[in-house]
Formats: sequence, C-alpha cells, structure tokens
Amino acid sequence: MLQTVWYFLIKQADLETAQYQSLQRQSLLTEVETFNEPYENWYVFTVEKESYVSFMDDLDRQGIAYELTANRPTRAELLERMR
Repeated sequence: MLQTVWYFLIKQADLETAQYQSLQRQSLLTEVETFNEPYENWYVFTVEKESYVSFMDDLDRQGIAYELTANRPTRAELLERMR
C-alpha cells in the first residue's frame, strides 16, 4: 500500500539543536541537503499524512518558517529555489 506523506522543507540555520531533535522524532524520515557557500543547507522532514497537521502546528507555535510540498523536491530544485 502506498503511504501518503508530506515534505516539510526547513533551512538548517533556522533550527536550534533541540528543535531539530524534536522534529526528527516526530517525522518518518529526516534528510539533510547540504550545499556549498553561498547557499544554505536544508532539512527535509518526511511526515505521514495523518501526522502532518500536528507537525505543522508545532512549527507554527515555535515560529519556525517552512515550506510544505506533496512531492519531494530534487537537489536541483532546492538549489533553483535559492537562486
């Protein structure tokens, strides 16, 4: 059965270690896309459809900026967003 997930994209510099660890525990998968200067590194949190509302509420309560997408962006797409 295909699992429906959402992808939360958050700039690495926007999170403190404790925030990152908390979000990591709530997500299905956490990936880090690293880039060289002058570009920023990104966290990609994969969250199950059933959990995404509470994950998003947690981000909003903490004032953490994020982008939400139904499709996992490629590395090239992330780089293009920063150009």
